[in-house]
Amino acid sequence: MTSSQSAPAIVVRDLNQKVSTLDGTLSILDGINMQIEQGQSVAIIGSSGAGKSTLLALLAGLDSASEGEIFLAGKPLHQLDEEQRAALRSESVGFIFQSFMLVDSLTALENVMLPIELSGGKDPYQQASQLLQRVGLEQRLDHFPNQLSGGEQQRVAIARAFASKPTILFADEPTGNLDHSNSAKVEELLFSLNRELGTTLVLVTHDLALAQRCQRQLQMQAGQLQEAQ
Repeated sequence: MTSSQSAPAIVVRDLNQKVSTLDGTLSILDGINMQIEQGQSVAIIGSSGAGKSTLLALLAGLDSASEGEIFLAGKPLHQLDEEQRAALRSESVGFIFQSFMLVDSLTALENVMLPIELSGGKDPYQQASQLLQRVGLEQRLDHFPNQLSGGEQQRVAIARAFASKPTILFADEPTGNLDHSNSAKVEELLFSLNRELGTTLVLVTHDLALAQRCQRQLQMQAGQLQEAQ
């Protein structure tokens, strides 16, 4: 793991996640091992409660695992403190949530400018404007999230996720709250931007058609992960 250029995008070794409940210890993830190469698109599928979103949060450094190792963009995520994990996320990671997670008090343009400004990027206004044009929202720059449809909000979220030019993009049910028409638009955007920028894409979805657009499908079942058949 000496160079993030030559290293896989993600390496996971013997990952376990346990939580304490009133009834004792609950095992959510059980001995996960996997490797994702740079530029790959990977779908994680499985039933509700199988541990998919938990795994995604751990891979993105949003939470810490009970046991095991995660190397993200060549860095040992499991050895980093919260401040170091936040710096790595800012540098390498984009995240798209099912619930959009836009800042209600900011316009579409300001939402997309935010990660560029936080990372010290140049010309945040120009970059954000171009991204929103790319996702077909050039007429919605000054609209607030509550003035946008669900599909439009998710397209703003996609523009924001790509704004910091992440090497790895995580998406948790990115089309879960959208109708068929908007789902199709969001899917197309996700994969076209992914191809153009060479981003590694890891998504959690219940949508098998969306999963099949990825190069690999991984099945999560009872806290364990394997290549889907």
